[in-house]
Amino acid sequence: MREFTRQRRIPLVLIVAGVLALAASVWVIPNLNRAEGQQALYDRLGGKEAITAVVDDFVNRTVADSRVNGRFAFTDAKKFKASNVELICEATGGPCTYQGQDMKRAHAGMRISNAEFDILAKHLTATLKKFKVPKQERKGLLEIIGSLRKDIVETS
Repeated sequence: MREFTRQRRIPLVLIVAGVLALAASVWVIPNLNRAEGQQALYDRLGGKEAITAVVDDFVNRTVADSRVNGRFAFTDAKKFKASNVELICEATGGPCTYQGQDMKRAHAGMRISNAEFDILAKHLTATLKKFKVPKQERKGLLEIIGSLRKDIVETS
C-alpha cells in the first residue's frame, strides 16, 4: 500500500460511515453518553488525547484494509483525522463542536453495505481493545455507531 503524503490523499467514505456516525448520535441518542450521576463517555474514554490516538489507529486500520479502502473518496489525512476527533469528542459528551452534515445527508448515494459497516465496526472494536478501553465504554461507543446504521447503510 502506498504511503500517505500531502499529494496522496486518503479515502473517507467508509471511515465516515463509522466515525462520523458518532457525531450524529448526539442528536439521535442524547442520553447514551452520560447516565445520571456518571461521567460523560468522553471522560471515561480518556478525553481528547485518548480519542485522538483511537482515531489515528482506526483510520490507519481502515485505510489498510483492501476490502473497504477502495470505496473512499480522497481527502487530506491530517484534516480528516482532526475532524473525526471532533466528531467523536462531541458525540461522547465532550467539549468539542462538530459542524458537519447529519449522517443521512453525509452518506446519501454512497451505497454503503451492511458488510462494509460491519468491517468498520470490527476495526473500531480492535482499536478500542488495543488501547484497553474497558468493556462498558467500548459498548457505549459501539451502540452509538450501531444506532446510526439505518442512516448510513443503503439496503437497496
